[in-house]
Formats: sequence, C-alpha cells, structure tokens
Amino acid sequence: MIYFTRFGDVMKKYDYNNLPSDAHVFHLWEVMDFNIDSNYNYISQNPIYLFLKRIVYIVFDFLLKIINNVMFGYKIIDKNKAIKKSKVISVSNHIHPMDCTMISLIYFKNLIYFPTIINNFKIPFIRKLIKLLGAIPIPSKKDDKKSFYESINNALNDNNHIHMYPEGSMWPYYNKLRDFKYGAFKMAVDANCPVQPIKFIYQKPKGIKKIYKRKDCINAIVLDPIYPNNELNYYDRINDLKEKAFNAIDKVVI
Repeated sequence: MIYFTRFGDVMKKYDYNNLPSDAHVFHLWEVMDFNIDSNYNYISQNPIYLFLKRIVYIVFDFLLKIINNVMFGYKIIDKNKAIKKSKVISVSNHIHPMDCTMISLIYFKNLIYFPTIINNFKIPFIRKLIKLLGAIPIPSKKDDKKSFYESINNALNDNNHIHMYPEGSMWPYYNKLRDFKYGAFKMAVDANCPVQPIKFIYQKPKGIKKIYKRKDCINAIVLDPIYPNNELNYYDRINDLKEKAFNAIDKVVI
C-alpha cells in the first residue's frame, strides 16, 4: 500500500496485488497529442542545444540537490563507484516520480538520457521540460524502434549516459524488485558497454529530518558495473547481463 502527498509523500493508495509487473498505476494529466514518425529526432546533436542543455543540467542539479535532500532525505551511497567519463547504461528500480532527478545527481555534470513512455510527452509544459532534461520517448511501433535503438547506440558511442528502468513502469514506494525487460541489456550488448545497477531503498529519518519527515527517506546505492560476457552468443549475452543486474539489485538488503 502506497501513499502520496504534496512533494512526494503520501496520499493515494495503490493495491499492487495481482497486477502485471509492468502495469502503469501512476498517471498525470495526459491531454496533448504526441506522435513519433520515421523522421523523429530522438537525440539532438545541435551544439547550441547541447550547450543550453548542459547549463540547464547544472542549474537544475544544484536546485534538485537541495530539494531532494530536504523533501526526501535523499542520500547517495557509494557514489564513488559511478562511471562518469565513458559510456554506460545505469538501471534501477522505479519507485518515485522524482527518482530520475536522483539518478541525475549521481552522475552530476554528465549528460544523461532517460528513455520513457510516450504518455509522459502528452503532459502540458512537462513534456518540454523533460525533453530538455534528457527524456526520450520509447516508440510503441516496431517499425520505429530501429531508429530509436540507433540513436541510443550513437549516444553511447559518444560517451553519453543512458538510464533505464527495466521494470517498465513506476510503482510508487513499492519495496520489492519486479521482473526486468530486456531492452536496457540489448542496448548495452549492442554498444558493448557496462551496465551499472542502482538500488533505491528506504531508511528511517535521522537527525533533524526526524522532526519534520513522517515517511522514510529515499537513498540510492550505486553498485559495481557489470560488463557483457563476449564469450557468449548475442542473445545469451543479453540474458546473462539482465540476470546479473537483477540479482545484484535484488540481493541488496538494508
């Protein structure tokens, strides 16, 4: 049972029993039209746009560091393990609308792209903001996925960072790990790059936070990167990487 209040604490309750593991339970005001065609530019290479994007990243990360610490008691554990100067795909459980901003703080100053469901691009204003902050719509049509994966691969080969939620949807404050989809691990195998598992956990407020926080704090644990096993065939490599990443996150108990 989960609740949400303003700034991400609790209000609405969700019953996760008997739901498909990738069911979408959290919805915002999706009123805008959004379509992807064969010419859609997933990741812009315009130098002016990229410069502005970096400026926005730095400003937002500074603000979000304060907001996430005060509102959610956010803390990064083992941040020194984060890969920052070469291509990498990070993966994590997805338990809060703000956890993408928490990922951004782990890899501060690095450009990060977040493949996300198309519905997030149907929200007024938000769709412009999340695109500037690195959101990439995941196409639903099979014919469009080739150019999507090519864009991801090109970004990785330029030493950019991709973050994926392999569970496929967000379940607010859910404390168990759900089944992983294969997409993130296909990307890693295609680009021959490591996967860095990250686990979001909850811990009781400490110090001054005990005074004003009723709910547990959200922390992120950065785990050791996992590399594709190039001795395996293509599909076994994907499954091996997926299984190892799942097990690495799942075994973290605090």
